[in-house]
Amino acid sequence: MAVDRSTGFAEVPGRWDDVLDWYARMREDDPVSWDERYGAYHVFRYADIARVLSDPAVFSSDLTGLVPPQEEVDLFSRGNFVRMDPPQHTTMRRIVSRAFTPRVVAGLAPRIETITNELLDQVAGQDRADLVQALAYPLPVTVIAELIGVPAADRDTFRRWADGLLSAQVPETVIPDEKAMQQAGARLRGMIDYLLAHIRQRRASPADDLTNALIEAEVDGARLTDSEIVGFLGVLLIAGHITTTTLLTNTLLCLDANPGAAAVLRADPERIPAALEEVLRYRSPFPRLARLTTTDTQVGDRQVPAGKVLMLWVASANRDAAQFAEPDTFDLTRTPNPHLSFGHGIHFCIGAPLARLEGRIAVQTLLRRCPDLAVDGGVELYDPRIMTGARVLPLRLRWS
Repeated sequence: MAVDRSTGFAEVPGRWDDVLDWYARMREDDPVSWDERYGAYHVFRYADIARVLSDPAVFSSDLTGLVPPQEEVDLFSRGNFVRMDPPQHTTMRRIVSRAFTPRVVAGLAPRIETITNELLDQVAGQDRADLVQALAYPLPVTVIAELIGVPAADRDTFRRWADGLLSAQVPETVIPDEKAMQQAGARLRGMIDYLLAHIRQRRASPADDLTNALIEAEVDGARLTDSEIVGFLGVLLIAGHITTTTLLTNTLLCLDANPGAAAVLRADPERIPAALEEVLRYRSPFPRLARLTTTDTQVGDRQVPAGKVLMLWVASANRDAAQFAEPDTFDLTRTPNPHLSFGHGIHFCIGAPLARLEGRIAVQTLLRRCPDLAVDGGVELYDPRIMTGARVLPLRLRWS
């Protein structure tokens, strides 16, 4: 596909190769590109994106003032620390980070191993299975549900919410209109009602989980309200599982496309963590982040006025030859590997250690129990402009 400088985000076909081609051309020809139709600047190069993510004073994460008011979206945003700036972000993140300290995350390893083996036991002996349904979705959602204290048995409901948010049509403009906001609110309503009921139940019957910790936490001497806690839990429930789900599907897609790689990892499981970092770089789960300029500034060679949205294409940054040698090659030995898939700066993904641990245990266990596995057709991918990964990934399996 011949993509020229005038091609905007909404006009790029939602296919993997087309999107990669768009990244490459834009990095070369127009690395900080104004998209008139979409209403935002697209940023494609690693150095520019890393610099933006490192300066929250000039490049704000709070875009809520740009969108039309909508009850459910407004409520969800109150505790969504992903969309906050300091000092509010600093305080709120400090609270939730207690659940993701290295010691706490490491302590989850035995439980993750148990869940992984129990899930694989359910399909053991089958010569074909959907990786998403069998392992990639239920593993991380069970872990995060147990952390929050909601029933893992409700995971089909959680998946409907996630699919509704991730399968929305690619917007034609960066600032949604009232109709789009109403649709977003409708997608959030079920999750908000569910989490509010859970929070109220926890207030009545405390338990040793993250929800109870949020209820008891104080911010500047005040306790969090139920509506503030909803945003916290919603982000953790959705983002807390989808990163690992896509990491696992992307890992199997990468191994399938690179014959011999799985054998290398089976022979030396110590190489799995580095392999996962290369998967994160090569097939970045969340391809883009958004920031809002708070003052007139310069990004790359382009002057950007205050009040403009920047769409930061981290998936493009991770393919930038100025940062990565042979960036379009999947390289198990790549080091260092400073990809931006978990973000950079104060908003670096708080759940990254957990996603890495889940990914390592799941991949090592799957490769050990299946001496031979391959993608077996019928793959259904997300639109790579929104999410990189598979919603359906059939595998052909031979068990040990």
